[in-house]
Amino acid sequence: MTDMLDSFRAAVERATRDQTPLQLVGSGSKHWYGETPHGTPLDTRGHAGIVAYDPAELVITARCGTSLAEIEATLAEQGQMLAFEPPHFGPGATLGGCVAAGLSGPRRQAAGALRDFILGVQLLDGQGRVLNFGGQVMKNVAGYDVARLLPGSLGVLGLILQVSLKVLPKPFAEATLRFELYEAEALSRLNQWGGQPLPISASAWQDGVLHLRLSGAEAAVAGACIKLGGERLLDADCSALWQGLREQTAPFFAGRVESAPLWRLALPSTARSVALPGAQLIEWGGGQRWWRSDAPAEQVRTLTEQLGGHATLWRGGDRAVGVFAPLAAPLLQIQRRLKATFDPAGVFNPGRLYPTL
Repeated sequence: MTDMLDSFRAAVERATRDQTPLQLVGSGSKHWYGETPHGTPLDTRGHAGIVAYDPAELVITARCGTSLAEIEATLAEQGQMLAFEPPHFGPGATLGGCVAAGLSGPRRQAAGALRDFILGVQLLDGQGRVLNFGGQVMKNVAGYDVARLLPGSLGVLGLILQVSLKVLPKPFAEATLRFELYEAEALSRLNQWGGQPLPISASAWQDGVLHLRLSGAEAAVAGACIKLGGERLLDADCSALWQGLREQTAPFFAGRVESAPLWRLALPSTARSVALPGAQLIEWGGGQRWWRSDAPAEQVRTLTEQLGGHATLWRGGDRAVGVFAPLAAPLLQIQRRLKATFDPAGVFNPGRLYPTL
């Protein structure tokens, strides 16, 4: 892989010399996410392969161009998984794109976000240096905070070359329960159940119906089913339901209200119902609320902030309002300093996260 690293370094040197930005590209499955990308494409897929995997230590290390499908297939052979259920949004999704986007799927409610599973990262910075942060074992925390900066950075700090991730065993049993509940009652129950020792791994509420996924030991899942009640879904229906949410192929995301933008609201799980026009889907025990709404961006963001959260313009709408919630001046200054430290010439994905970065 030395030739690949030399090629990346040469591209960075040319971009710096010619003052031409680079657009970091894997499979392009998340090309639409964030602000509009621009610059000379730099394909990262050639830097691929699983570097190390120790099932006993629950750690896998792979290069940025490695497909998520390959990583998940390798883990599945050992009965293990990426517990944060990263969405692929396409058949060729890569590990580098996964980390750069920083997205997590339905199981994030119980397992945690992608950044919680980052153990170490190797980064190519804007000066062509290969920097290593963290390690390949869970007890190694040297540089851990720096490694955790990269999930969700959308490549503006540098090219993620390699990542070490903590993995978890797959649950022995799973079941999905269905309840007919109004939104307020569903949120109340989700918060009530969240404070109990129940094996809840995912939830989704839409149009008066709450689905609850239970994962864990067979006895724990069976006991929770009895305690919670509800209607138990067939296994085949469960798989389709959660896969549709993870990959956003469910009808709600496919554009049931095609003319309306799709907003992602991150809120405290205890936040009250959001008073917006349109269609809503609630995940993560109330912590993630999707809205298809024609409401003005200012209204969406103001209301979300009042409830203690922030709003992202996920798909559609006028991108001129900004994809991500505006940063307070002190936070924006920190972001600029980070950008200047890792990418002083500003060659990596400029403007992809915020227009001024």
